[in-house]
Amino acid sequence: MRIEGRLTRWNDDRGFGFISPHDGGAEIFVHIKAFEGAVRRPELNERLTFSIQLASDGRKRAVNVRRQAAARLGRGVRAPEAAQWGGFSLLAIVALILLFAGLTFFLRLSGKVAGFYLVASLVCFVAYAADKQAAGRGGRRTPEDTLHILALIGGWPGALLAQQLLRHKSVKAEFRSAFWATVLFNVAGLVWLASPFGRAFLSRLTGA
Repeated sequence: MRIEGRLTRWNDDRGFGFISPHDGGAEIFVHIKAFEGAVRRPELNERLTFSIQLASDGRKRAVNVRRQAAARLGRGVRAPEAAQWGGFSLLAIVALILLFAGLTFFLRLSGKVAGFYLVASLVCFVAYAADKQAAGRGGRRTPEDTLHILALIGGWPGALLAQQLLRHKSVKAEFRSAFWATVLFNVAGLVWLASPFGRAFLSRLTGA
């Protein structure tokens, strides 16, 4: 017997939450692994259908969880697979490309810097993907501080791609605020290092 309900609580970091059945009663525990064919993170107030199973401790838990939109796929309704690009996120990527072009043309920024950003972004994307996978299977998570450090040193374009394509770390307000702070610090640092003042500082620092 399948039951209809609504996701009323969700902990994205730990990969579990609670469903309130439409017919009333206590909330039902649900783990990310219980979602059938999940391609995106669950969202609060999302309507779900599920079955109930008793856990080893005797408590009820939801299994075979389906999004109601997914149940209507046969009638031509497609479930979303990834977040839509936010205007600010897309603007940040475009702004970085324009910034690199401007710094390269006017201040002769080394192409090695762009290469470093590509490598850092790849590492950051992989870190996000590994963290999302760990959240799904209940494994050891990547600390948020590590993700922020990777973004700060230049991996934030890869982090943006991961947030949009993997639907990971794209909602939590506290994390997002810290993430955008790392973006601002990184871009400010890049502009300063590319300036004559920054180059003079690096020359003194390296003794070149």
